[in-house]
Amino acid sequence: MSASSLEWWYPLGGGLLIGLSAGLYLLFNGRVTGISGMASVALGLARASSRLLPTLFLAGLLIGTLIATEWLRRPSIQVTSALPLLIVGGLLVGYGTRLGAGCTSGHGVCGLARLSPRSLAATGTFMVMAGITVFLMRHAFGATA
Repeated sequence: MSASSLEWWYPLGGGLLIGLSAGLYLLFNGRVTGISGMASVALGLARASSRLLPTLFLAGLLIGTLIATEWLRRPSIQVTSALPLLIVGGLLVGYGTRLGAGCTSGHGVCGLARLSPRSLAATGTFMVMAGITVFLMRHAFGATA
């Protein structure tokens, strides 16, 4: 088999690993896997009984990314936006994460799996706003990508 015929394995494998890690984290820690919340705890911005597990989990994400890019494939990434736009976008995402009391990993992966109405509303809002953003960027502002 050629490498291109196996391209669908990468997202499937990644999705399965995300689901497995979220399930195991909930099983062993009793908490949902919200990356923004874990980052807040790991950086000491939020209170928690221990920073060890969130820090190890985030380190595992980074190490897993390095392993995947070295051994499986190296994705082609092209940054087409200006640095100030990227910074403003990142700050808006961070603000939205705090405003929505969670990020896509916490609400979209864990909350929906637990049938949380709040997570359903948050994930629906994420998706609608993403669609509006793409529409505006492509049709109102003429951006391509």
